[in-house]
Amino acid sequence: MGHWFWADFQPPGGRRRHCSGHFPVPDCLGGADWSCKTPSGVAFFYMIILLLVFVVQFSVSCACLALNEEQQGQLLEVGWNNTASARNDIQRNLNCCGFRTYNPNDTCLASCVKSSHPCSLCAPIIGKYAGEVLRFVGGIGLFFSFTEILGVWLTYRYRNQKDPRANPSAFL
Repeated sequence: MGHWFWADFQPPGGRRRHCSGHFPVPDCLGGADWSCKTPSGVAFFYMIILLLVFVVQFSVSCACLALNEEQQGQLLEVGWNNTASARNDIQRNLNCCGFRTYNPNDTCLASCVKSSHPCSLCAPIIGKYAGEVLRFVGGIGLFFSFTEILGVWLTYRYRNQKDPRANPSAFL
């Protein structure tokens, strides 16, 4: 029949396995048949995957929104110290030199070095942008994580719906 599940695999004992991908699952979970051959079985595994995506996305969103300025500064400083090529691009594009301190003997590609104007430090400029991005990403992630919970609820609610175009006895 050409299913992309292993639902038609007959082991030597003659007992048919129900599966989700490559591992066997019990025939009955909670009094209902959750095998891959039924639409409710596919809906069950869809709900599990969507719930796992929700947990990861909700956690990352909360972490983005929970970082205070001091923690952001520490993360940015670690990134600043570990990337020399990005450091030169940031100094050139944001017209700043050094992260929290500037040593005139260090290489700085900002245009303020060539002029008589004093160069500003990069930490406050990057911190402002990072704070805006973290709030934006955290808010969008939080919004979509709650729409995933709505998807889990709708899948749970309508998992046993019959297709009106299908054969009426197909799911019996």
